[in-house]
Amino acid sequence: MHVATLLAGKGSQVVTVPRSASVAEALGTLARHHIGALVVSDDGRRIAGIISERDIVRALDAAGPMILDQRVATLMSIHPETCQPSDVLEDIMGRMTELRVRHLPVVVDGEVAGIVSIGDVVKARIDELEANHRSLVDYITAR
Repeated sequence: MHVATLLAGKGSQVVTVPRSASVAEALGTLARHHIGALVVSDDGRRIAGIISERDIVRALDAAGPMILDQRVATLMSIHPETCQPSDVLEDIMGRMTELRVRHLPVVVDGEVAGIVSIGDVVKARIDELEANHRSLVDYITAR
Protein backbone atom coordinates (compact mmCIF):
# COMPACT_ATOMS: atom_id res chain seq x y z
CA MET A 1 0.00 0.00 0.00
CA HIS A 2 1.16 3.51 -0.76
CA VAL A 3 0.89 6.71 1.28
CA ALA A 4 -1.59 8.06 -1.31
CA THR A 5 -3.95 5.15 -0.59
CA LEU A 6 -3.74 5.79 3.15
CA LEU A 7 -4.47 9.50 2.65
CA ALA A 8 -7.43 8.67 0.39
CA GLY A 9 -8.98 6.85 3.33
CA LYS A 10 -8.04 9.13 6.23
CA GLY A 11 -8.03 12.46 4.45
CA SER A 12 -5.31 14.96 3.77
CA GLN A 13 -6.17 17.63 6.32
CA VAL A 14 -3.08 18.95 8.08
CA VAL A 15 -3.30 21.13 11.16
CA THR A 16 -0.61 23.80 11.07
CA VAL A 17 0.72 26.42 13.41
CA PRO A 18 2.80 29.48 12.51
CA ARG A 19 6.35 29.89 13.85
CA SER A 20 5.19 32.95 15.78
CA ALA A 21 2.58 31.05 17.84
CA SER A 22 3.40 30.42 21.47
CA VAL A 23 4.11 26.92 22.69
CA ALA A 24 0.99 27.23 24.89
CA GLU A 25 -1.09 27.98 21.76
CA ALA A 26 0.44 24.94 20.05
CA LEU A 27 -0.49 22.77 23.04
CA GLY A 28 -4.06 24.03 22.85
CA THR A 29 -4.21 23.21 19.15
CA LEU A 30 -2.83 19.72 19.75
CA ALA A 31 -5.43 19.11 22.46
CA ARG A 32 -8.37 20.50 20.46
CA HIS A 33 -7.57 18.34 17.46
CA HIS A 34 -6.56 15.24 19.45
CA ILE A 35 -3.27 14.96 17.57
CA GLY A 36 0.38 14.49 18.52
CA ALA A 37 2.18 16.86 16.15
CA LEU A 38 1.70 20.07 14.21
CA VAL A 39 3.29 21.07 10.96
CA VAL A 40 4.85 24.49 11.44
CA SER A 41 3.95 26.66 8.48
CA ASP A 42 3.43 30.38 8.16
CA ASP A 43 1.29 30.05 5.03
CA GLY A 44 -0.34 26.62 5.57
CA ARG A 45 1.49 25.18 2.55
CA ARG A 46 5.28 25.34 2.93
CA ILE A 47 6.79 23.41 5.83
CA ALA A 48 9.05 25.38 8.17
CA GLY A 49 9.27 22.54 10.69
CA ILE A 50 7.29 20.25 12.95
CA ILE A 51 6.55 20.36 16.66
CA SER A 52 5.33 17.37 18.62
CA GLU A 53 4.07 16.61 22.09
CA ARG A 54 7.45 14.98 22.72
CA ASP A 55 9.30 18.18 21.82
CA ILE A 56 7.19 20.16 24.27
CA VAL A 57 7.41 17.61 27.09
CA ARG A 58 11.19 17.43 26.79
CA ALA A 59 11.47 21.22 26.81
CA LEU A 60 9.19 21.42 29.85
CA ASP A 61 11.40 18.95 31.65
CA ALA A 62 14.58 20.79 30.72
CA ALA A 63 13.49 24.40 31.19
CA GLY A 64 10.21 24.37 33.10
CA PRO A 65 6.88 26.05 32.41
CA MET A 66 8.48 29.25 31.10
CA ILE A 67 8.80 27.56 27.71
CA LEU A 68 5.03 27.86 27.29
CA ASP A 69 5.51 31.56 26.51
CA GLN A 70 8.23 30.91 23.93
CA ARG A 71 7.53 30.82 20.22
CA VAL A 72 7.04 27.53 18.43
CA ALA A 73 10.08 28.43 16.29
CA THR A 74 12.35 27.92 19.31
CA LEU A 75 11.28 24.29 19.85
CA MET A 76 10.31 23.01 16.42
CA SER A 77 12.39 20.51 14.52
CA ILE A 78 13.58 22.18 11.35
CA HIS A 79 13.97 20.15 8.18
CA PRO A 80 11.69 17.34 9.35
CA GLU A 81 11.76 14.00 7.62
CA THR A 82 8.95 13.87 5.03
CA CYS A 83 7.44 11.36 2.64
CA GLN A 84 5.66 11.39 -0.70
CA PRO A 85 2.33 9.90 -1.81
CA SER A 86 4.18 7.28 -3.87
CA ASP A 87 6.12 5.94 -0.86
CA VAL A 88 5.28 2.41 0.27
CA LEU A 89 3.89 2.09 3.82
CA GLU A 90 6.27 -0.71 4.79
CA ASP A 91 9.20 1.57 3.92
CA ILE A 92 7.62 4.46 5.83
CA MET A 93 7.15 2.24 8.89
CA GLY A 94 10.82 1.28 8.79
CA ARG A 95 11.96 4.89 8.44
CA MET A 96 9.76 6.06 11.28
CA THR A 97 11.05 3.29 13.53
CA GLU A 98 14.68 3.92 12.61
CA LEU A 99 14.40 7.68 13.06
CA ARG A 100 12.21 7.37 16.16
CA VAL A 101 9.59 9.77 14.79
CA ARG A 102 5.86 9.34 14.98
CA HIS A 103 4.74 11.74 12.25
CA LEU A 104 5.79 12.35 8.66
CA PRO A 105 4.39 15.23 6.63
CA VAL A 106 3.51 14.23 3.08
CA VAL A 107 4.99 16.65 0.56
CA VAL A 108 4.10 17.21 -3.10
CA ASP A 109 5.96 19.84 -5.12
CA GLY A 110 7.36 21.40 -1.94
CA GLU A 111 3.96 21.80 -0.28
CA VAL A 112 2.32 19.83 2.51
CA ALA A 113 -0.29 17.43 1.13
CA GLY A 114 -1.07 15.42 4.27
CA ILE A 115 0.51 13.86 7.31
CA VAL A 116 0.85 10.25 8.41
CA SER A 117 1.36 9.02 11.93
CA ILE A 118 2.83 5.73 13.01
CA GLY A 119 -0.68 4.85 14.21
CA ASP A 120 -2.06 5.44 10.70
CA VAL A 121 0.65 3.26 9.18
CA VAL A 122 0.23 0.43 11.68
CA LYS A 123 -3.57 0.45 11.31
CA ALA A 124 -3.31 0.37 7.52
CA ARG A 125 -0.81 -2.48 7.67
CA ILE A 126 -3.01 -4.48 10.08
CA ASP A 127 -6.04 -3.91 7.84
CA GLU A 128 -4.01 -5.11 4.86
CA LEU A 129 -2.85 -8.24 6.70
CA GLU A 130 -6.39 -9.02 7.88
CA ALA A 131 -7.70 -8.69 4.31
CA ASN A 132 -4.99 -11.08 3.11
CA HIS A 133 -5.89 -13.50 5.89
CA ARG A 134 -9.59 -13.40 4.97
CA SER A 135 -8.73 -14.01 1.32
CA LEU A 136 -6.63 -17.04 2.22
CA VAL A 137 -9.32 -18.46 4.50
CA ASP A 138 -11.95 -17.92 1.80
CA TYR A 139 -9.72 -19.61 -0.77
CA ILE A 140 -9.05 -22.61 1.47
CA THR A 141 -12.65 -23.07 2.58
CA ALA A 142 -14.00 -22.69 -0.98
CA ARG A 143 -12.05 -25.75 -2.18
